[in-house]
Amino acid sequence: MDVPLPHLDRLFDYLVPAELAEQAVPGTRVKVRFGRQLVDGWLLERAQSSTHDKQLAYLEKLVSPEPVLAPEVARLARAVADRYAGTLADVLRLAVPPRHARTEREPDPAAANADAADDRTGQESPASAGASPDHAAEGALPDRAASPNERQSEGNPALVPGAGWCDYPTGPAFLRALREGRPARAVWSALAGEDWARRYAEAIAATVAGGRGAVVVVADGRDLDRLDAALTAELGAGRHVCLSAAAGPTKRYRAFLAARRGRVAAVIGTRAAMFAPVDNLGLVAIFDDGDDLHAEARAPYPHAREVLLTRAQLAGAAALLGGFTRTAEAQLLVETGWAKEIAADRATVRARTPAVAPTGDDPQLARDPGAETARLPSLAWQAARAALAADAPVLVQVPRRGYLPAVSCGDCRTPARCDQCAGPLALGSAQAAPACRWCGHVATAHTCPHCGGRRLRAAVTGARRTAEELGRAFTGVPVRTSGREEVLTEVPGEAGLVVATPGAEPVAVGGYGAVLLLDTWALLTRADLRAGEEALRRWLTAAALARPAAAGGRVVVVADGSLAAVQALLRWDPAWFAARELAERRELGFPPAMRMASVTGAAEAVGALLAQARLPAEAEQLGPVPAGDDKERMLVRVPRRRAPELATALRDAAALRSVRKAADPVRIQVDPLTLF
Repeated sequence: MDVPLPHLDRLFDYLVPAELAEQAVPGTRVKVRFGRQLVDGWLLERAQSSTHDKQLAYLEKLVSPEPVLAPEVARLARAVADRYAGTLADVLRLAVPPRHARTEREPDPAAANADAADDRTGQESPASAGASPDHAAEGALPDRAASPNERQSEGNPALVPGAGWCDYPTGPAFLRALREGRPARAVWSALAGEDWARRYAEAIAATVAGGRGAVVVVADGRDLDRLDAALTAELGAGRHVCLSAAAGPTKRYRAFLAARRGRVAAVIGTRAAMFAPVDNLGLVAIFDDGDDLHAEARAPYPHAREVLLTRAQLAGAAALLGGFTRTAEAQLLVETGWAKEIAADRATVRARTPAVAPTGDDPQLARDPGAETARLPSLAWQAARAALAADAPVLVQVPRRGYLPAVSCGDCRTPARCDQCAGPLALGSAQAAPACRWCGHVATAHTCPHCGGRRLRAAVTGARRTAEELGRAFTGVPVRTSGREEVLTEVPGEAGLVVATPGAEPVAVGGYGAVLLLDTWALLTRADLRAGEEALRRWLTAAALARPAAAGGRVVVVADGSLAAVQALLRWDPAWFAARELAERRELGFPPAMRMASVTGAAEAVGALLAQARLPAEAEQLGPVPAGDDKERMLVRVPRRRAPELATALRDAAALRSVRKAADPVRIQVDPLTLF
């Protein structure tokens, strides 16, 4: 039943009326009487008899005869609910989009085309001959027509499908395994300048050529558009669908039905696609699994990477985790042998990467003593000037958006705070009055409470202020910004400045001549377990857009070269940094070396739940720590082998609170992205 109460997270038996016997099949939506209420539910299984010893009620209504919940997805949803101490109802809300009746009633293009073909040839269609449409489509996959890229590649080795994987010693073997339908599992470290979308499209095409389907998840709409274009070029139009919550209910449900009815063999999308129904699944893949957009914000808060890995295990499918960087979780898969590494040799890495230089090491400080405190040291200026002189674009990455997101007293440098709520004051433009970022109060007459000063100075500089300063410094050079207000997709390969926040960097035609990474302290000093990993991820993503060193590409990172994350960037060695991070977390007992769960709520409610939970003997409780809004958070840590026991204990304790109708809600998150 579609009821999120933990103590009702189980199957209930109902009788199927004779008039619904043919249409009420597993996977359909139904309505049932539960107590005095009429609730939504899912028909998961049909049986001849029931073990329930009391009189059974009948199904009240069949909402739709469309079996939208595939058996494989139902099994996956149950596994995800168990792993994350959640309920099946919550997971199914994520797995199956809301019904759109008008879309369901639309004519099936595949059936219409089959009928038209039958009329022309006078032959019986596979469906009318007794074969299921899904099996007919499945059998047709290996005999597909040549894709546009395959037709273009005839006589041109540079366009041979899969040729880009030859830059990686184990790449061709991975594609071969996909074509043969073997469950190969790989962690891919992409080279700088790599067309990752085409590599993923080639992996999907190899899977489809082997007669199996694929599901690929990317972080955002920009990546989805790029992969969509690459896959259309590889397979041809109409061979895949895109699933994204941003597409709107009608378009999303239409794409979902196309996948569920077996009309397409590949589904790509944002995290909404991690549960996409695909027949004979052969590949699950995720790009840039370290992006926090892959973490679901709704209960039970699953991560797309973990859902896809679980799905690969259950379905016997291949798995691909790729990106310009590598997370500690991906490194754990490599070190345990669950997945193999796909990486280029060092000679190829050096040939493809730009020249990377820090500004805080001893040689640079000897040349420029002010480099340690300057926001844009001379080395960065020189790199930008050289690139612009060569008629090449320059990318400037700034971690903070806005104009001046934080200001301080111009005399004593005390952070400027709102006199209404004590929130930080910020400036929206050069002419704007300071305003609070929390409550919006405009502090037109702000006075420093410590020294009485009325002048303000910049404490943190945002992307728009940076663009303004660079525009004055490089007169006559066009300056573009890419961030929250407007995200650029591509810029021309000519002289120009692009100021972008992390994740909004546009691709430049031919690559950037220089990439400047500013305000690195804002990423490195975050109070977060993943601060170094996240900083390197954002730097490598931006640096990968630069031209190779042989073509004049340069990357300047305004940071001390002795820092581990900076060293990994200089050497272009994300695997080394991931192994180092994983080793440190093993020593400290942090994820992914250990499994953790956070329990957040009112202090009494959190304490009561943990007291009722039958935690494993090796469980260790950490905290409490403040969680805002008069709530607190407790962490529970166990060895990885005890993770199922921890999830079961927390779920059972939540069910007990549900039975007792406890008033204060408690949020349970297994493997939360942030711990404190």
